[in-house]
This record gives sequence, structure tokens and C-alpha cells, in this order.
Amino acid sequence: MATTRILFIGGTGVISRAVVERCLDLGHEVTVLNRGSTTLRPVPDHVEALTADVRDADAVGAALGTREFDVVADFLSFTPDHVGGWVDRFEGRTGQYLFISSASAYQTPPERLPVTESTPLRNPFWQYSRDKIACEDLLVEAYRDRGFPATIVRPSHTYDRTMLPTIGHWTDIARMRAGKPVIVHGDGTSLWTITHARDVAVGIAGILGHHAAIGEAFHATGDEAPTWNQIYGWLADAAGVEPRLVHVASETIAAEHPATGPGLLGDKSHSMVFDNAKLRALVPGFGNTIRYQVGAREVIEFHDAHPELQRVDEELDRVFDRLAERAGSAAPA
Repeated sequence: MATTRILFIGGTGVISRAVVERCLDLGHEVTVLNRGSTTLRPVPDHVEALTADVRDADAVGAALGTREFDVVADFLSFTPDHVGGWVDRFEGRTGQYLFISSASAYQTPPERLPVTESTPLRNPFWQYSRDKIACEDLLVEAYRDRGFPATIVRPSHTYDRTMLPTIGHWTDIARMRAGKPVIVHGDGTSLWTITHARDVAVGIAGILGHHAAIGEAFHATGDEAPTWNQIYGWLADAAGVEPRLVHVASETIAAEHPATGPGLLGDKSHSMVFDNAKLRALVPGFGNTIRYQVGAREVIEFHDAHPELQRVDEELDRVFDRLAERAGSAAPA
């Protein structure tokens, strides 16, 4: 395989750091552009690190100069203005611009499962998702009108050892270990696709520099879709406790804690299962190798080794207390 020169805009996030590592394993030449401020997922050895605030056009210009790359992989754009700036900068200077969108951009709730790349894009609940759709629209137009070499990737819920997938994150684990009830949205039986970053990285790295991916959109998700009850149960097992799960309607949680609403009503409260055939056709090795029952242990072990990450949201903790009390008082005698 020929060496590919890849610029990562980002490179130290949950997904991007895993893709950087995968690209190094494949022998590619990797450069990252970011503020250079993270310590949680540091840049690996053998990676060229360029330091700039990616929202500062002058700083980016000074860092990049007139350099060209075979691939530009953008993990840090969230609005059309962000994407438009990179299109202007790299048009004619890269063979592929890969944009990380989001599977939350798909029709929510979906009319049918599994979700495919032809599922309509529409999310009336979450501005984040609507902005990602607008970014995609800009790139599709640039590809159709001028041949700009865009590829769109839509990851779903991707985690590494630093990430907890539940509503309360570490607050939920702290509540479990304190013997307090834990709030689960809905009845806990909706299906949720959750995939380890190392698995997602195989799929994304496999289409970097792949000519057949130009002008195309893919989702990069796993095939494992446990229920939320299972997810909470596996986390409890990893934390060494028996959970007390209390089920509360998503709308009730959102009304009580509005900051939770968009991500809950616009994403987590709906069953999401994906058909990954399109990506797997180009990257046959892509798939689930790390099941969440195993991943949950990795997450808890990492947090137990890093007490500074065990952050309890006091406000949300009080919200959970109120919701649990109300659910208990509403339960039949």
C-alpha cells in the first residue's frame, strides 16, 4: 500500500485519535492540526503536530502555508461556516476531504430500521444535527458543481475508555455505587448502537484515500445494538454493583432537565440500528470486535484509575433524586 499523506483537523478526540493510530499502523504519513492542549489523548509518536486554533484563519494559514495533502480528515467542523472555510482553503490542494458528520442527522425518529445511507436526513429535535445536515448540503453542492472531492462519514455513538454513554455519565456510576436509583429513559428496551472507537477507526481509515469513496456518504457504526437496560447492567457489573433502575419517560426527563433534552429526544430515546454494508464493501475488515460488555469494563477500570475524571454533576444528581421520588410515588401499591 502506498503511503498517504493525511492531515487531521483535530486528531485527539475520541474517534480521531483512534483513526490517527490506525493510520500509523497502516504506514501512512500523519499530520495533526489542533490547539495542542489535550493531555487525555496525546498525539502519538511519529505524528507531525501543527499548533493553531482551527477557528483562526490567519493562525491556520501560518501553520499550513501552501502545503498539500492526499487527504484532509476534518473532525472539528460543526457548522457550514466551518466547512466552507476548509473547502476554500483546500480546493485544488487535496485529493479527498473527509467530513465527520453524525448519524443523528438521519430521520429522527426513523420510519424504518435498519437505517441505511439513503435514509432521509431530518432531525427536528437537535440543532447540532441540523447543522451537520447543512454542512453536508454544502459539500454535496461543492462536489456536484465543481467536483470537490468530498466524502461524508456519519458515526453513531462511539466511545473509548474515557466515555460513559448514559445520561448522567459518571453521576450514574456514583449513584449505583451509593445504592441510589438510576434513571433510565423510556422503558429501557429501545435499541442503541454503540461502538468502540478502535472498531470505528478501521472503517474510517479504510476509506481515506479510497477513490471509490469520493462523492459518497457512509455511516461508520457497529452492528451491536443492545438495549439501554443491558448497557446500564453491564456498567453496573463492571462497577461491582447491582443497579436499581428506575424508568422515566424521555419527555419527563427533558422537561425536568432541559439541557438533556436535545440529545435525548433527538437521539438516544429512539431505537437506532444501522446497515453497514456500504462501508464494509470498501473495507471488508470493518466490524464489531469489542462488545460493549467488554468495553464497559475498560471504561470503569480507566475511571477508577483516574479519580480526577469521576465528576458528579450535582444539579443532575438532584434532578435524578426528584425523578426517582416521583416515579416511586406513582408506582402502584
